Amino acid sequence: MNARLLKNLAMPIALAAIAAFFAVKEPAFLGPRNLTQLVVEFSITGTLALGMFLILLTGQIDLSVGSGVGLVGGIAAVLVFQQGWSAPAAMSAAFAVALVLWVLMGALIVRQRIPSFIITLGGLLIFKGLFWLVIQNSTVPVVRGDQENLYSRLTTYYLPAHFGLALAAAIAAVLAVLAWRSRAARAAHRLAVPPAGRAIAQWIATAAAIVGLAAVFNAFRGVPLSLLVLAGTAAAVYFLTQHTPFGRYLYAIGGNEEAAVLSGIAVNRVLVGAYVLMGVAVALTGFMTTAYSGASTTTVGDLMELDAIAACVIGGTALKGGRGTVWGVIFGALIMTALLNGMTLLAVSPEIKFIARGAVLTLAVWMDVKLGR
Repeated sequence: MNARLLKNLAMPIALAAIAAFFAVKEPAFLGPRNLTQLVVEFSITGTLALGMFLILLTGQIDLSVGSGVGLVGGIAAVLVFQQGWSAPAAMSAAFAVALVLWVLMGALIVRQRIPSFIITLGGLLIFKGLFWLVIQNSTVPVVRGDQENLYSRLTTYYLPAHFGLALAAAIAAVLAVLAWRSRAARAAHRLAVPPAGRAIAQWIATAAAIVGLAAVFNAFRGVPLSLLVLAGTAAAVYFLTQHTPFGRYLYAIGGNEEAAVLSGIAVNRVLVGAYVLMGVAVALTGFMTTAYSGASTTTVGDLMELDAIAACVIGGTALKGGRGTVWGVIFGALIMTALLNGMTLLAVSPEIKFIARGAVLTLAVWMDVKLGR
């Protein structure tokens, strides 16, 4: 029991340690301004990591997502700035391109039986080349003139203070209802139910944290719109993996693909579906990343595939598939983002940042191997 408790507390302790270290080095780390910007960065990394989570659950991998983020964001930026398209039309076209590309990659992997590592590595190079061709190796803004649009406001719009607090209260209420229904369901099936006092204390702590965060955001500009994008993505992925046959198939395929085939699961169709959903996550991340940069440049999306994989593995997702949770991915993404944000705030050199990211990825894979034994 103690070992299990320690395992469950490992990520919160690691996150608290990282926050404490950077707060001591630079008090502004925990200031409203930096925390709000950190959440925007976290929303970007978390959205991509949730897409990667669906791929890793099946025992596959996708190394092309970083280049895809740049390509999709670049297509939308070029259509808005150079072709005069409206932001919704440009984003819809780029979104469609992402879906087509990931359908093709998924189909190649399952129909030609080519390892996903090879196909997506090829995709990484192809998408990077296409990205540079699309933007012609230049900087393409996401707006024309000084007028903001839907595209640019993805990471620059903040909810009004009263709306943010109301939303936080609503989320806390929803969590209370879900917790009560879960307890009722366990009791109905005569399963062990935690003491009511403990459950109430957990809910109070969670609700206080949510409302407190909203208050911190309001001290700067408000709750970022990008956080709502991440929340919606996380809710959709959680529902998909925990409450639908498709989600159970993802776990089954990652656990034992041969057994999944013998049990009648349409493995090829599920795998292609996972890559389609990865395309959706890439499109959303591409729009937010490019909007956050303010323009599409040749460096947008660089190494984001590694951050997404690291976030998943840190959160307990197995590289061999069949194991992982949405909450784990969210915590993993938050740890990665806090680390990178803190190093940026301290003006750490790019060389040290690369070393730190590599060390974190290596440590995460080592932990995955140890847990898999």
